[in-house]
Amino acid sequence: MFEEEEEEEEEGNGSEYKRRRDEPLYTEKIFSDRKVFFVDLKSNDRGRFLKITEDVRGRRDTIMVPEESLQELIDALQNVSDYLKNEDSED
Repeated sequence: MFEEEEEEEEEGNGSEYKRRRDEPLYTEKIFSDRKVFFVDLKSNDRGRFLKITEDVRGRRDTIMVPEESLQELIDALQNVSDYLKNEDSED
């Protein structure tokens, strides 16, 4: 019924920390109005990916971005940010 949680050993600085397979490699949390955004860098057998989750009062929507497409997403977000800055300066 339930799958056993897999653990991976991480080497570094002599510590033997075991990371659960579903635990993020890196995470950020962004609070905005009634929303919380979770930005998690994760990995699986197919590689690393960015998982972005929007939580609105317990309802969650998630997108996954493979590492190969991450720079394109960052560039697109930067373009939107630049557009907003230019639009604000015209006022």
